[in-house]
Amino acid sequence: RTAVLEAAPAAMAAREPLRELRGALCALLARVREGEPGEGREPFELPRFWDALGQTFQVTSQEATKLSLAFSGPVLTSAEDCRKLSEDVQSAVIAVATVYYWLPKGQGTTLRKMVRDATAEVVEGMIQLTETILSAPLDRLSQEQLISTGGVWGACEQVPNLPRGEYNQAAVASVLAACLGVVKDALEEMEHALVEGQDPYSDIMEDEELGFRGNRDIYWSEADRKLLSSCMGLMKASKACLKKVLGVVKAHGKADSPEQIAQLDDLADIANEISPSVDELALSMYPPVNELAVRLNAAKLASVLKKVLEITKTSHVCPPSEEGWVQFLTGAVDHNMNKIKNFTQDQL
Repeated sequence: RTAVLEAAPAAMAAREPLRELRGALCALLARVREGEPGEGREPFELPRFWDALGQTFQVTSQEATKLSLAFSGPVLTSAEDCRKLSEDVQSAVIAVATVYYWLPKGQGTTLRKMVRDATAEVVEGMIQLTETILSAPLDRLSQEQLISTGGVWGACEQVPNLPRGEYNQAAVASVLAACLGVVKDALEEMEHALVEGQDPYSDIMEDEELGFRGNRDIYWSEADRKLLSSCMGLMKASKACLKKVLGVVKAHGKADSPEQIAQLDDLADIANEISPSVDELALSMYPPVNELAVRLNAAKLASVLKKVLEITKTSHVCPPSEEGWVQFLTGAVDHNMNKIKNFTQDQL
């Protein structure tokens, strides 16, 4: 007991550099989230950028391992050693942020956002690890510390998975693919729920507080199903739209000029609005159906889809050979929206 009491002040002193490190990393994280990159300091070379980013992420992962191991056993780390470890960690994380700042906005905001998010995740992971060590027992490696160390490793392993095709084109394609996956899932879930005679709440267990599900209005009427058929048409148009836009971005997307890069960014920005709009519509389709809410959510989704199609049509990814499907999907959106308006006219 005496030895433990004597060791406590030394342990507190040894951990002081960690508190300073945590503060420095928190300040760095704020700068990464809010800061802007430099422009035009030297010619930008994308291969050199990726190599440097990969190296800095790898070094940061190694420093996280060293830091965690230093505080994983009964032998106390000295204040001097802790300061050296903290300085090495801080240098490694600053190097990651510095390389992120190399990436100019001219290379595309979609690509920059992906790299920024990956950089921020590394900094956040290191802050979490530092906080875990500060609150962990002095003489052993805690489960939380193991998890936090693994979190830094995972964040640092993201670089190979970041889209590295033709600048912004690959980043935008990955955004579109992710949106398409979400919309596909929502569509499949609603198709499953709409199977004739099925209880859409079948996956919700009876609850003592809420009462029996039989006490609720949990089934669709025939009128509901007619309305929802057109809503499903809009959801299917969303899936087709994303699939087609993804195809033309892959086939025709270029990043040779600021205008082309900006057009790709515009497509990514508006496509990001599709999946939440699909989700909102799907949620409003469950019984008891509020027809006005369905109409409003359908109108919002239709507006987003029309905007995606318009941006696609006026961009470089849509040569004359691709204009046919743009026109067809625009008509499909209008057709389904008009049917929804007719079904819900008495609600206005």
